[in-house]
Amino acid sequence: MKFDQNKTSSRRKMRKAHFSATSHERRARMSCGLSKELFQKYNVRSLPVRKDDEVRIRVGKFAGQEGKVVACYRKKYVIHIDRITRDKANGQTVQRGIDASNCTITKIKMDKCRKQILDRKNRARDGLKSSTAGAETMANVD
Repeated sequence: MKFDQNKTSSRRKMRKAHFSATSHERRARMSCGLSKELFQKYNVRSLPVRKDDEVRIRVGKFAGQEGKVVACYRKKYVIHIDRITRDKANGQTVQRGIDASNCTITKIKMDKCRKQILDRKNRARDGLKSSTAGAETMANVD
């Protein structure tokens, strides 16, 4: 059953939205879950991954390996992680693209914008705000 009539559940339209997404839409789609420690600290489940974050690969051939994000390749929906490479036939080494959904952020590159995002998405703060807002409105009722 569809809850929101303004959203589509059509496979064709979802694929079109995915492959024709703009760069800032792709940033949001390329989100990683936070590790248990970071989740407990910030009360945020996931964040868009960015360069200089440290991630652990959860799924695939490189599962269990950790490294720093070298690049977020939005055009291909992959991230490049240091030491996750392959050798070409001519001996050259190239980065392997890893899907962001297969990774977990273990260390956040913190800056002013990231701090604002974490504050905005903080689940515990939202719970407190909604409960105190209800108390304030009830206090104003005669």
